[in-house]
Amino acid sequence: MIDNYKIVYVPPSGTTQHTQHGWIATTGNKCVGHIRMQQEAGKRIKFLDAWVDEDYRRKGIYRKLWETRWEYVQQNYKGYKAYAWAKPMSLPLLEEKGFDKGDICVYVEKDIEGEIPFTFVSC
Repeated sequence: MIDNYKIVYVPPSGTTQHTQHGWIATTGNKCVGHIRMQQEAGKRIKFLDAWVDEDYRRKGIYRKLWETRWEYVQQNYKGYKAYAWAKPMSLPLLEEKGFDKGDICVYVEKDIEGEIPFTFVSC
């Protein structure tokens, strides 16, 4: 675990349909990780992606980001329901916090083929 990093809160910009909050882990002037959440209608909070730079993984940064977000939610969103789509690697922490495991999802993707439309831009 490293202690020479800071967690910085990024408040919602007010420019999106849903309110997003974020936290960034920094060391010096470098971002080494982030985590986000989105406030949705119906008193729901969606936990969004998290990322930690490969060189800084396994040092407690992900857990610190997660705990910081969790404390924020517990202080500011009583009565809401939090949910997340989790990768298997993240599941133990969510279960540790009392989240119930739902159905399994499978990732699928497809390349969109065809011509790229021409867009004229005039300056």
